[in-house]
Amino acid sequence: MQSSFSDLEYAAKKKQTRRDRFLAEIEAVTPWTALEAEIEPFYPKGAGRGRPPIGVGRMLRMYVAQQCFGLSDEGIEDAIYDSQAIRGFVGIDLAREAAPDATTLLKFRRLLERHGLTQKIFEVIKTHLAEKGLTMREGTIVDATLIAAPPSTKNRAKARDPQMHQTKKGNQWYFGMKAHIGVDAESGLVHAVVATAANTSDVSQTHKLLHGEETEVLGDAGYQGVEKRKENRDNKATWHVAMKRSKRKALPANRLGKLLEKLERAKASIRAKVEHPFHVVKNLFKHKKTRYRGLAKNEAQLFTLFGLANLFLARRPLLALRARGAS
Repeated sequence: MQSSFSDLEYAAKKKQTRRDRFLAEIEAVTPWTALEAEIEPFYPKGAGRGRPPIGVGRMLRMYVAQQCFGLSDEGIEDAIYDSQAIRGFVGIDLAREAAPDATTLLKFRRLLERHGLTQKIFEVIKTHLAEKGLTMREGTIVDATLIAAPPSTKNRAKARDPQMHQTKKGNQWYFGMKAHIGVDAESGLVHAVVATAANTSDVSQTHKLLHGEETEVLGDAGYQGVEKRKENRDNKATWHVAMKRSKRKALPANRLGKLLEKLERAKASIRAKVEHPFHVVKNLFKHKKTRYRGLAKNEAQLFTLFGLANLFLARRPLLALRARGAS
């Protein structure tokens, strides 16, 4: 089959774009075989007459590209036709076949949600990183971030999403949900994800973010009193919770006050690692607003997003390990 002029131009170009490099790195560090093995038992087999289903590997790559670039189902379909980098990543040759359409991806996404497979994707990636020696189990950092939901009532139900809620942060009101995460204190990789309405307190979800083997747990001032809660009383970990801002401002200017201030800065420098996965998900993957109605669908997406964020954050050591294994 003769290649088009655009394909020949793309193959001959000397400079890689950031999208090219990003997709090449994701392709190299993702445990595709293990992920496909989790999805395969639930994927349609295409027995009998009719067109056979698109391969699970191709649909998974299309889904991953969609999440990494913050695209809708229609958006990723268009991107395959518009972007040679994404087309190559998914494995589509437009000279021989058409790209999977938005409806096909919608069915795939619903299959993942229905069988809890996005959580399995997250767990497979977490296991893969642990096997590579990139996660430790001594410390956990807990934190949460707000993710906005559409406040408009111009929809079929003529109402806002009933599972979302409004909350006040500082002097500003927000409507949406919260993504709570537990992060490995050594590597900064996420090992637990929980989604709640925005008005749920951070401290109430702490026990769900721990794996149980921590000796140290760190959190910001929103986790004050966490060790006194019923669900955490049997936890033997040492809690390092930030001082409330008002109390910190009132520290005396003597030697003790300066030492306490240094301690707070030291705790903050360790907690800063929890902001890295939030940055990847909200700024690089462009997930600043919920895409679906209801907590279940949005939590399912969060498992995928934070799993991919882990791969992105660990890409350099993973690529180094891969290079050493090839040499």
